[in-house]
Amino acid sequence: MTLTFIMRNRILALLLLVLFPLGLKAATSSDLVLVQGGTFKNAHSNYYGSGVRVHSFYIGRDLVTQREWKEVMPTNPSHFQGDNLPVESISWYDAVEYCNRRSLREGLQPYYRIDKQHVDANTLPDPKFGQLDTVRWTVTVNARANGYRLPTDVEWEYAASGGQQSHGYIYSGSNNVDDVAWYWKNSGDKPLDGYWYWPKLQANHNRTQPVGRKLPNELGLYDMSGNVREWCWDRMGDFTPVRSTVPEHAQGYQRVWRGGGWIGADFCCASSYRGGLAANGSGPDQGLRICRNA
Repeated sequence: MTLTFIMRNRILALLLLVLFPLGLKAATSSDLVLVQGGTFKNAHSNYYGSGVRVHSFYIGRDLVTQREWKEVMPTNPSHFQGDNLPVESISWYDAVEYCNRRSLREGLQPYYRIDKQHVDANTLPDPKFGQLDTVRWTVTVNARANGYRLPTDVEWEYAASGGQQSHGYIYSGSNNVDDVAWYWKNSGDKPLDGYWYWPKLQANHNRTQPVGRKLPNELGLYDMSGNVREWCWDRMGDFTPVRSTVPEHAQGYQRVWRGGGWIGADFCCASSYRGGLAANGSGPDQGLRICRNA
């Protein structure tokens, strides 16, 4: 080994330390996957044939784990504890705050402007049950920031359905839900059948599972079907099959979740399935996956 070779490698190491200090991650770290933009190729998608075009973006290969959450947030709210388990029992507000705190920790510009002092007038009451969301922070975006954020509804479905590499699967990576998803029939001690019945799930010790144990989808993304539901940026009322951007001030009382979870049915695990929950809602099947602009 020559002296020139040794010196060159030492200089390279010093440059990497300057560019990416200890404790910070590179902008394209291995836990993020670049999703090439384009139109929807999966015929099962809500957006197939709509002309909606998605810009390229980065998305987490895995769900945010409790280890990652604890590195940033002061407490771990998860019902099922374990470093490699997905964080859960978090609200939409917890999720956007995590994105900003992780961005700051890694030297990135926060994507969200979070105003906790002023009530968001666009967070409307539930028309049936009144005001369920008692938090109602005003959250807006800095679209040019390089920090972490939640995926939009369109981005999530595009990535889950395989993007430009889609094979047209119903679930994220397969037409067989058991290949790719943890859901109520397979997330406990033994496989279940028959009808969904909560005492049956309890007796079977159904729960979240370590991330990345099922098969990935075409883009190398794990657990986009099942395990925990994933918060998206959008409100439920934002959805139309012909839009390509998310209104910053859309109205509604629920935020979108995607992907299904360990407690839910197989149809909730389909890439096209959309659910909603009040932004301050949470549960042992409610987690997140992070994104960044490309």
